[in-house]
Amino acid sequence: MLDVNAFDTAALRLFDEVAQSGSFTAAAELLGYTQSAVSRRVAALERAAGGPLFERLARGVRLTPAGAALHRHAVAVLDRLERAGEELAAIHDGRGGTLRVGAFAAANVDLVPGTLKRFAERRPGVELRLVEGLTGWLMERLRAGALDVAVISDYPAGLPADAPRTVPLGEDRLFVALPGGHRLAGDPDVDLRDLAEESWIEAAPHGQPTLLVTACAAAGFTPRSGLRVAGWSGKFGFVAAGLGVTLVPELAVRAVPRDLVLRPLRGMAPARKVYAALPGDPLPAALELVELLGEWKACTTASPT
Repeated sequence: MLDVNAFDTAALRLFDEVAQSGSFTAAAELLGYTQSAVSRRVAALERAAGGPLFERLARGVRLTPAGAALHRHAVAVLDRLERAGEELAAIHDGRGGTLRVGAFAAANVDLVPGTLKRFAERRPGVELRLVEGLTGWLMERLRAGALDVAVISDYPAGLPADAPRTVPLGEDRLFVALPGGHRLAGDPDVDLRDLAEESWIEAAPHGQPTLLVTACAAAGFTPRSGLRVAGWSGKFGFVAAGLGVTLVPELAVRAVPRDLVLRPLRGMAPARKVYAALPGDPLPAALELVELLGEWKACTTASPT
């Protein structure tokens, strides 16, 4: 039985060089060994292999059937090790590997997809994987080593006390989406108090407060709960039908259809802060992605109408 412990990387390289050159002397010159050192090392490999690997000829050597079989495996192992080295080098300098990204839902409307597109153009050798979730869950995944970078916010409870490295990306302001014929649709901006009697289209995650409740509380009223709809496309459909209004974070502005009117909130409109979170020893690719995330600019200069 083959003693695999005798076949370390150096031994496999020596074995391969002798097999390719057909000469102990040529292999010794190429590897910087003496001819006698190569002979001793080959003899040790043959003992470990359980029999001769080379047939000694008048001039040089050639592989025995056992040696040819072992050489096929040795070449495969050396090739895998070489490819592993190349892959590790690519990961360490940000050119390759896999980058696991997490983000909350609104960030996946414009910020994250636009940034990932630019990143992929810059680093085509890096495989991108994305998961979506609430900030708390994303932070758990990051701490568990399952994510390389996460786009999170400080809402509703602020950043956790044990948060790893975070990089501020900016503020996510609130806008209101109105049906086209709404009485306030022609105003340049809207005071939230003027919407106190409206029905609101929203659906908070179970047990979670919402930006709407926080914003309305600051304006001095409790919002009238209308139809409960979680997805952005569904919310906008109900607003377009005139069944209520909804708040839209700046991150999600691109998703607002053109038959709705989008207006900024006037006065003390709340805003959440958006961050990129990284592990303690981030990958170079993650740092580059965060740099690109920091260049994001929201498209909120005008209503979609």
